[in-house]
Amino acid sequence: MKKIAKILGAMLLLIAIATPSTVQAQILKGGYFNVDWQFNIPMANEYANHGSGWGMSFEGGYYIIPQMSLGLYVSYHTNNKYIGEQVLHLSSTESLYADQQHSIYQVPFGMAARWRFIEHGMFEPYIAAKLGAMYSRMESETQVYTYYDKTWGFNVQPELGVTFYPMPYKRIGIHLAVYYNYSTNKSKVLTYDIDGYNNIGFHLGLSF
Repeated sequence: MKKIAKILGAMLLLIAIATPSTVQAQILKGGYFNVDWQFNIPMANEYANHGSGWGMSFEGGYYIIPQMSLGLYVSYHTNNKYIGEQVLHLSSTESLYADQQHSIYQVPFGMAARWRFIEHGMFEPYIAAKLGAMYSRMESETQVYTYYDKTWGFNVQPELGVTFYPMPYKRIGIHLAVYYNYSTNKSKVLTYDIDGYNNIGFHLGLSF
């Protein structure tokens, strides 16, 4: 968790440096910063495949031309699943009888490119592509021990969203986006393994 906090802190610092402040954005009319709650659903794995709202997303960027922006993104998410008592055959001579709390922690971050279809309107729909890396922790907690595997991988995230500005001249809006997230992380805990993380979900928050 300390490493996750350090990663988030570093990425937020980079976003703060690379993204104009709210006042500057008003003057330049080219910067934005999103702070979102995130709902995430893992796909293609049974380890911790329950959707959850334990996540946040941060993104900042600048429009290098009226329609296209470049920036940075970072998000954090946790998915959990309870497994009742069962016997796991770890090897020919080892077995484990326990109930488990499965958890998957994901921290993707990197560069973001966005194309908006309407400039400075009340509604600004857009498409985006995000590329970067992802830190993950696959964890199984029993009553006695916690088993885990930490991995890194390549991350890609296409996104479709819209920002609604009730008062366009103030440039403070409501942000909504749906996304698909894939990373190449490979993780193994006990008798479980994941070869690539697939997620779908949505962001809901504020845009400045």
